[in-house]
Amino acid sequence: MRLISLRVGRPALLPIPAGGADDDQDPDQPRVFRSAIAKHAPTGPVMLSTLGLDGDQVEDTRVHGGPEQALLAYAASHYPLWRAEWARDDVAPGAFGENLTVEGADETTVCIGDRWAIGDALVEVTKPRSPCNRLAWYQRRDDLIQRVRATGRSGWYLRVLTPGLIEAGSEIRLVQRGCADMTVRRAQLAMQQRGERRDEAIALARCARLAQDWRIRLAREGYRREP
Repeated sequence: MRLISLRVGRPALLPIPAGGADDDQDPDQPRVFRSAIAKHAPTGPVMLSTLGLDGDQVEDTRVHGGPEQALLAYAASHYPLWRAEWARDDVAPGAFGENLTVEGADETTVCIGDRWAIGDALVEVTKPRSPCNRLAWYQRRDDLIQRVRATGRSGWYLRVLTPGLIEAGSEIRLVQRGCADMTVRRAQLAMQQRGERRDEAIALARCARLAQDWRIRLAREGYRREP
């Protein structure tokens, strides 16, 4: 695996496309949203701490950021598919707001709890990304959330176990497998379909390295991790 793009961003006001705002929005108010989804590629190595990359911020800390979501990774192989599907040539690394664009991995090969060495740092996969309307607004696609769920091209979050410097172009080494049969895609479907597929939700709950918010949610709903 290889880190082909490294990106950071700070919150900024971005336009909401026509038809993308809530129906009850005041028409006299600017059609904008505030987000750090628009990211740029820094020059040289960047320090990675337990809360993320130096120079990277989140706007809504209720649902974004924190130690369990310190980094968002996205598969480089998805971009040719989106460009073909949308007939656009401007969909490139960083377009999904990710920090890491990864070559040689995707949601069907990456597992919950996988530990990666990147540069001086050690990171661990925690859960799939659950896209929100800001991603749809940013890409000007009203159907994007539904398409991400249907295709599984979600991306995934990582926590930082060992801080350190990382840089675009670096090799990514899998140093330890987590829940070997619980891929990011399987985890996404298990959470999404937990009402109909209880056995899958329980299997997901058994993953000790799963993000804490998902573990708590599954436990509260009765999908408890067995000893």
